[in-house]
Parts: sequence; structure tokens; C-alpha cells
Amino acid sequence: MQRKAILFDLDGTLLDTLEDLGDSMNAVLASRGLPTHPLASFRYFVGDGVGELVRRALPANQAADEKLVQACTEGMRQEYDKRWHDKTILYDGIASLLDALTGAGVKLTVLSNKPDPFVRVILRHYFAAWKFAAALGARPSVPRKPDPAAAIEISRLLEVSPADFLYLGDTNTDMQTATAAGMYAVGALWGFRTRKELEESGAAAVAAHPMDVVSLL
Repeated sequence: MQRKAILFDLDGTLLDTLEDLGDSMNAVLASRGLPTHPLASFRYFVGDGVGELVRRALPANQAADEKLVQACTEGMRQEYDKRWHDKTILYDGIASLLDALTGAGVKLTVLSNKPDPFVRVILRHYFAAWKFAAALGARPSVPRKPDPAAAIEISRLLEVSPADFLYLGDTNTDMQTATAAGMYAVGALWGFRTRKELEESGAAAVAAHPMDVVSLL
């Protein structure tokens, strides 16, 4: 039976945001005379919200300094606000996938650990050509992924059972969220993490290219 809806992660799944995120965080670190990081490091820094990104990017002996973390988090928000569309692009094949899903009547949704207002701005900028039935980012009142609360909220908003969702994401956080929500977890191999991480975190299947997702529905 074809699933009725798909829930996408955003960074590393629909959009390659790594350079803009890395450039923004490195600008914050450099402004404080702290060591910066090569781009590849940010594959493991991102995915769990801006606060966790900051903690992972700070030197280990300063990551527990909450005053510093808060200051750098605010700095990161300001820097990313300047850069979020400088180098970010849709992954190859995503536009074709969204066209195919729309044509098949599959409902499109997004769940991200990015701040909620930012998710809406990004969707308007990059995805105006497609209709998303629901899109949620991080909100103060709702626990972030891998807690399944927001994924279940999307299911309720659409009045579609979690079992009828395919959840596509690129990190262990996404696979854990999908599994906890009762959705079909699919790992995106073009994203930020490895096949090993995705499968060990609960992926029921993996996709090497966005159009591979069509057959998994």
C-alpha cells in the first residue's frame, strides 16, 4: 500500500546547508579568538539544534560555560541570518522527487530542529513551487527531535496515521524520531552522515538518490 504522506528533515535531506552553517559558526568562533573547524566537522556538529551546534563547536574545556554558549548561540543566529542563502542549494534530484510526490498525491511535510520561524522563511525561499501540508521547526514549548512529539503533531494535523508516513532524514536523530513516532524510517545517503549510522539508528531502508524514495513509498 502506498504511504499517504512524507515527512522530510530539512538540512542534509532537502537542502545542502552545510557551508552556510559552517561559515556562520566559524565567524562566531573567529570573532572570539577561538579555533575554527574544517567544513567536514560540521557534518557531526549540526542536526540537534543551534545550542548543540555551538556546544560541539566550542573547545571542549569551554562547552560547559553556559554564559559563553548563550552568547555564541545568539551570535550564530545573527551570522546565519546574514548567510543562510549564500551557498545553500537543493540537493540534486530533490525537485524531481517533489514533483513526483505531488503528482502522486502524497502529502509533503517538513520537521526540522531549526527555529520554527526560520523554517518558514527557508521554505518560502527555496520551495515556493511546491505545497507543503505542514512544516514545523524548533519551538520553545515542544521538545526537539529525536523526541517524536512534533512528528506525531504533524500526523494529527494531517489526520494521517504515523504508519502511513515515510520519514526521510539523514542523521541518527531522524531515524530515532521516525522509529519513536511509528513512521517508516528512510535514510538519505546524500546527506551529512553515513549509511552505518543510519542503519544502526533504525533505518528500515536507505536511499542513495532522492528518486529512489519513490519506489519505497
